Amino acid sequence: MSSRIEQIIDEIEEYIDNCKFQPLSTTKIIVNKDQIDELLRELRMKTPEEIKRYQKIIDNKDAILADAQTKADTMIQEAKAKTDELVSDHEIMQQAYAQANEIVAAATEQAQQIIDSATEDANQLRMGAMGYADDLMAKVENMIGHALDNYTSKYDSLVNSLQESYDMVRNDREELRIQDETEAEFAQAMDEE
Repeated sequence: MSSRIEQIIDEIEEYIDNCKFQPLSTTKIIVNKDQIDELLRELRMKTPEEIKRYQKIIDNKDAILADAQTKADTMIQEAKAKTDELVSDHEIMQQAYAQANEIVAAATEQAQQIIDSATEDANQLRMGAMGYADDLMAKVENMIGHALDNYTSKYDSLVNSLQESYDMVRNDREELRIQDETEAEFAQAMDEE
């Protein structure tokens, strides 16, 4: 089952794959800014929700540990109660202590196993959630870097194109000015003759 963040990332990748190339380019694409902004905005909104969801899973570790501790305490209390019931005379007392110690030892061992298992499960969930969050952020970082590279190259291309147009207009004006001056000088020379 994929998360909404993974679905959004897939949609962004599919959207980029379906974009048309710029004229005369095989590497630059034309992107609808509103569509890509909407997808990125949704991605930003969903990321905290996913992280909160995994944080709740990690937080359940404490509930599991508390439940294990409660069970262990209950077992110990039951063992103590049983011990109190068995202690009536010396012989029964000896048996009660032996049984109580066995019950307490068994309860302590079982409680420790439950706590160890719960701790291990919680740590695995936490590591999985952190790994998943890191993978998502790496994908987002990669996409943003790719978009930034695209927009930077498009901006540089636009500046270069504008500079070339500016230089061409300036040169044309200079040629017109020189031609105008030459014609004026020629006309003045003709008038002097």
